[in-house]
Amino acid sequence: MADFYKERFGVTVNPQNELLPLIGSKEGIMHISLAFLNVGDGVLVPNPGYPTYTSVTRLIGAIPMEYDLMEENGWLPDLEAIEQMDLSNVKLMWISYPNMPTGAKITMDKMEALLTFARKHNILLVNDNPYSFVLNDTPTSILQISGAKDHALELNSLSKTFNLAGWRVGMVMGSAEHILAVLKVKSNMDSGMFLPAQKAAIKALQLGPDWFQELNAIYTERRSIAFEIFQKLECLFHHEQKGMFAWGKVPKNIEKVSDWIDELIHQAGVFITPGFIFGEKGDRFIRISLCSDLSTLSEALSRINNYVKKN
Repeated sequence: MADFYKERFGVTVNPQNELLPLIGSKEGIMHISLAFLNVGDGVLVPNPGYPTYTSVTRLIGAIPMEYDLMEENGWLPDLEAIEQMDLSNVKLMWISYPNMPTGAKITMDKMEALLTFARKHNILLVNDNPYSFVLNDTPTSILQISGAKDHALELNSLSKTFNLAGWRVGMVMGSAEHILAVLKVKSNMDSGMFLPAQKAAIKALQLGPDWFQELNAIYTERRSIAFEIFQKLECLFHHEQKGMFAWGKVPKNIEKVSDWIDELIHQAGVFITPGFIFGEKGDRFIRISLCSDLSTLSEALSRINNYVKKN
């Protein structure tokens, strides 16, 4: 894992004490929260964003404090707006770029600004980075920034990049002090991952650039059909989205998105994920997963096309 980060991101982490393998990066969200939060602590979570950030925060008695991601701001945190919040009790901030669910990418300048903000307010910044290589030619890591380990952790996973979902292989990286705190939690919750899964992960991490090119060629084909579905439904979307999902804006004439989603299910036989499940700022959006294969996406497009013709 350390070699992979060195080769792909130019980031050096000590595998002895700055990197901890995880049974999937999702468990890392829980471990990090248990390691660094007490009941009543504040946690900055994105809206829209991965629902687990909020649910885990509530599970351990901390307080989720939503910060808005807005289309007009490129789905990036508005630090001026966040500065207006009461940050006195905030201990953690969750970010995820390439972003889920919006597919937005972040520049290193914006990442540095986030790190400066975290240092100023003594907040541990956690970048959840599982989509770093999916339809993304320039993957970024917060650990590429000098001194980032002191105030940041990064999660990554083999589920998306290497199609190993279900094998549960992930990692968290940061300073030795932060990793030790996470290890104290994790060591009381499991005894490590299945050895064959570890050996499969080693093989995956050693794959060359051909793997990424072949993977992204598949996702590019799938995304093109997802974009066609958006066009049929008159949804607006950005062509340069990253990650495993396509994110589209619902037409203005649709008054209630939930009713429209139900209509698509019953009249077209197609379910499309409504953006509001990721937070109210996703209310006017829908998401299509690129995990579906070409035949499934093509069938969905055909059904949507018939639905549009009838309506």
